[in-house]
Amino acid sequence: MKVYRYIVILGLLSLFIIPAKAQFNTDRITAIGRNALYFEDYILSIQYFNQVIRLKPYLAEPYFYRAIAKIQLEDYQGALRDCNAAIERNPFSPGCYYARGYIYRQLNQWEEAEKDYTEALHFSPENRTYMLLRADTRAQMKQYDAALEDIEHMLRREPQAASVWTEKGQICIYKKDTLSALAAFEKAAQYDKANPAVWSALGVTNLMLGHEEDAYVQLTQAINLGSKWAGDYINRGLLHYRRHNYRGALSDYDQAVKLAPREADTYYNRGVMRQEVGDYNRALEDFNTAIELDPERTEMRYQRGLVEMQLKQWKAVEEDMKALIERYPYFLPAYYMAAQAKSKQGNETAAYRYRDKARQLEERKDQIQAQQAAQPNTDLLIAEAQPQKKDHRKEFSASTAQNQTEIPDEEQKYDSQTRGTVQKRYQDVINEPHVVLSYYSKDLSLRRTNYYHPIVDQLNKSNVLPSALRFTPQEITLTADMVDFHFTEITRLSQQIDVAPSVILYFARAIEFAIVQDYTSAIDDCTRALQLATIDTDLSTIITFSRANWRYRLLEYQRAIGEQDATANMDFEIMLRDYDQVIRRQPDFVFALYNKANILCAQRDFKSAIDYYTRAIAQDIDFAEAYFNRGLTYIYIGENEKGLADLSKAGELGIYQAYNLITRFK
Repeated sequence: MKVYRYIVILGLLSLFIIPAKAQFNTDRITAIGRNALYFEDYILSIQYFNQVIRLKPYLAEPYFYRAIAKIQLEDYQGALRDCNAAIERNPFSPGCYYARGYIYRQLNQWEEAEKDYTEALHFSPENRTYMLLRADTRAQMKQYDAALEDIEHMLRREPQAASVWTEKGQICIYKKDTLSALAAFEKAAQYDKANPAVWSALGVTNLMLGHEEDAYVQLTQAINLGSKWAGDYINRGLLHYRRHNYRGALSDYDQAVKLAPREADTYYNRGVMRQEVGDYNRALEDFNTAIELDPERTEMRYQRGLVEMQLKQWKAVEEDMKALIERYPYFLPAYYMAAQAKSKQGNETAAYRYRDKARQLEERKDQIQAQQAAQPNTDLLIAEAQPQKKDHRKEFSASTAQNQTEIPDEEQKYDSQTRGTVQKRYQDVINEPHVVLSYYSKDLSLRRTNYYHPIVDQLNKSNVLPSALRFTPQEITLTADMVDFHFTEITRLSQQIDVAPSVILYFARAIEFAIVQDYTSAIDDCTRALQLATIDTDLSTIITFSRANWRYRLLEYQRAIGEQDATANMDFEIMLRDYDQVIRRQPDFVFALYNKANILCAQRDFKSAIDYYTRAIAQDIDFAEAYFNRGLTYIYIGENEKGLADLSKAGELGIYQAYNLITRFK
């Protein structure tokens, strides 16, 4: 595993004392959970800490570790609740305040973050990391003098600490004291010559001061030291451009695009460069991408308009200039370009109006300048100093949790879909499916849902079916051999039914039909079985539940292939009646409540769906799928706070896909 360069957090979790009287089993489970954190199995680690919390809810430690896992998954609201719980149980742990301070920073709640870092320093006054983060937080609050007091305090103790000098330089940048920032970054470079980020900061500061020769040397040094920050290439490309070294500039911008394919500035600068050398078509592609990535940057439309004029795309020029004028009504070039575009389209009247407006503004030029009217920046863009774009998420990595110095490479690929920062793996916004009865189920060991009901357990113990039925929201995909086996079973059961039809034989064949996805035949067999049943029994409840599930599957299939007809609404009503019948016979049959909620959600009756999801959760407080679907339903109706809370709970209970949705909806 590769060793990351990152801020080493000394003593974060080692400050958390394990209670001396803890029983062996909870200590062991906690240790396993911490190991899972180390290997970035955040979802799995949460499940271990859940177990400890169940056994000993009065312990602070498992809440704290679970908060760390949730931070890694960017579930900040869930992590905040866990930090609060840990602090309630142990108000003397600096690590908890530190973690909660980080969460508040991510939520832009700077005052709360500053208070927590101060509290952490109360218990651990010599911790450099706590003070660095408090200084940075104070700077974000524009309390620059207080931030510099923290920095100077640290420098008196550690005058050769490059990271502290770097932080001082950044605070000076915030204060717009560029000369002091330059001096601080020079000190940082003196004590940490091999750090590309320090040379990057020096380079961009000299660029801001107009010291282009120094900036060029320092940016090149950062790149030679292996900088992977696109801003270094953007800024050196700008210096190449000013030296009329267009080949060098384009090479740097190409590298910047590779390193930051989602950054608008990289495409914008390369577009300007391509425009400069007459490569208008590719320049237009870059400007289109830049504006798509950052549509609020209206000024980019000016450069795109210049390229569109070269390509004689007059309508496009007009649209870009109209957008530019709306944002910057005193920007004269936009009026002249719009007038030319209108003239080229043959509309001289509109062209005259644009020129006349420009003339009027020209006459008021002195007054407009006195008003300091906003003007777009149409030059090449300078990338901000790299230290300003800190990501402290690694402070909460598993290696920090265990005081390790080696951590897994964040970019490595995992065999398991549940390892690492799963919130970055795209998840479709779609409800968890029905919970059905089947012989087959995917491994759902991470989920805390109780896939059990006593009447199904009794049926399995009777051994009247060839295999045990199990509740599952996810069946496995059958192999060709398995399909052949189930078709053979259908033939065997059909022969028995011809001789002596019975409720159990029809239901057994219905299961086989459903497994091979012949849902029409499965529904028919369920109906025949129920007709043979003279009284309501537990078996008839199971059959009714299954018939509703398979009818829903049939409707899903028909909808997918475009064959759903006018009877669909009637089928929905039949399904709802079946679920109601199950609920009436077995009020604690939680999966009937849940599946009915799914149908109500599909019918866009969101309020009723939420009511049924809530009833299902009341029966099983660990019903992961119900939390997940209720969370999405809340979001559908605009109640994002409730929705995110439910998604957080679903993630905590094992549905790792919830974390991607949390990062997107928050």
